[in-house]
Amino acid sequence: MDAITLNRNVSATLIPQGDPSELKAGTQVTITHRLGGNFTVLCQYGMFRILGKDADALGEKLASDNAPKISTEKPTESLLWDQLRKVFDPEIPVNIVDLGLVYSLEIQELEPQRYHIAAAMTLTSPGCGMGPSIAADAEGQLLAVLPEGSSAHMEIVWDPPWSQEMMSEEARMELGLV
Repeated sequence: MDAITLNRNVSATLIPQGDPSELKAGTQVTITHRLGGNFTVLCQYGMFRILGKDADALGEKLASDNAPKISTEKPTESLLWDQLRKVFDPEIPVNIVDLGLVYSLEIQELEPQRYHIAAAMTLTSPGCGMGPSIAADAEGQLLAVLPEGSSAHMEIVWDPPWSQEMMSEEARMELGLV
């Protein structure tokens, strides 16, 4: 992994605390993950998450998320689960669905062509400060395929507690646990 020099100041989130920070132009960083359209970087100040919209600060191109076009039809559960597979814990190179973090997903029709998605997820550790950022990413991915005027809410829950047994076989293989 090569060091990259930030070419402008960039908003970042300190991992795992979740504290907002600013990394200054000229800071040397190393990209450790390019997942879910965002970047996890290491530098002398720690580990940070930089949103995909700031890819240019890293000399990278904005990643296209290949999201399906917004539809006026009722979203399918399959489509919504696929959207959630685009969300990653910035410390773990596996999506939140395969990590077993998403516990439920419910589609509510509010009125014709307007929906609310209620979902619940947990985190691998109750002390993870990245929870609100991960939940916001999930909500954004869900909203990306819903008709205008729809809403989504990802609640963070702690029951049942997460364990490695909740991970998919693919996730366990990816992390070398099989």
